[in-house]
Amino acid sequence: MPFLSLTTWSLHRNLGPLRWTYWDEEKRTQGTHTEEQPETISLLELPGILREQGYQAMEICHFHFPDTSNDYLSKLRSALEQSGIRLYTLLADYGDITSSDEQRRESDMKWLIEWIDVASAVGAERIRVIAGDADPADDKALRLAASQLQRLIDYAAGKNVRIITENFHDLTSTSHNCLSLLDTCGSDLGLTTDFGNFSGPHKLSELRATIPRSESIHAKAITGQRGEPDEEELRNCMEQVKHSGYEGPITLVYDGPGDMWEGIGRVKALVEPYLSS
Repeated sequence: MPFLSLTTWSLHRNLGPLRWTYWDEEKRTQGTHTEEQPETISLLELPGILREQGYQAMEICHFHFPDTSNDYLSKLRSALEQSGIRLYTLLADYGDITSSDEQRRESDMKWLIEWIDVASAVGAERIRVIAGDADPADDKALRLAASQLQRLIDYAAGKNVRIITENFHDLTSTSHNCLSLLDTCGSDLGLTTDFGNFSGPHKLSELRATIPRSESIHAKAITGQRGEPDEEELRNCMEQVKHSGYEGPITLVYDGPGDMWEGIGRVKALVEPYLSS
């Protein structure tokens, strides 16, 4: 039976500064741009809050980690264990493993390996890796992505962390490419399907193709100017989940205007009927 999860992105205006990673072309390495946001909740407090609200799992974006020292990661792991909340996925939200710039590509792979170490230390079951920013029609880039993901899979196996990718960024913007990577890498690679990352007239057919082979679903609603979700559209997406037999986490994604907890609540109310059906 599917169960309820939340990504920290749904609280990105509540968890303090966002530490965005970017490629610094001049220095030829990764840089960090800090976007100030209020901290009304600390990341250490969040697992306990989610447990009280009926969640069973969570996903943490890498830019929400205020610290990656052993001491901090130990505290976060303890907070998760005490709450009983599963850290289902650490979302690595940077990296172009198919970059045509070999130096950047290898530097980004090293960066991802460091975050696999973080995922292992904090007790994350998975780490989501972006498959690349190459054109989705670039078959060579798709083969390179599979090879790079396999390298990460081989490393992460020794850390008890599973590698998954997502229909996120250009290369995996089609269900065909998502499934191709799964076919090439086999059962060692997992997939997240995000409702919001497919669009256009074929969106539902794309979802029907990837959801049955996914182990994580991001239930992202289309929202209006006041943060109200497109209820019919979200239900249509959830119907694809229902009929697929999917039994993993349904991770609520809200990034609309207004109070984020209220926005999450509106999405949650639409998703919850599908958790017991």
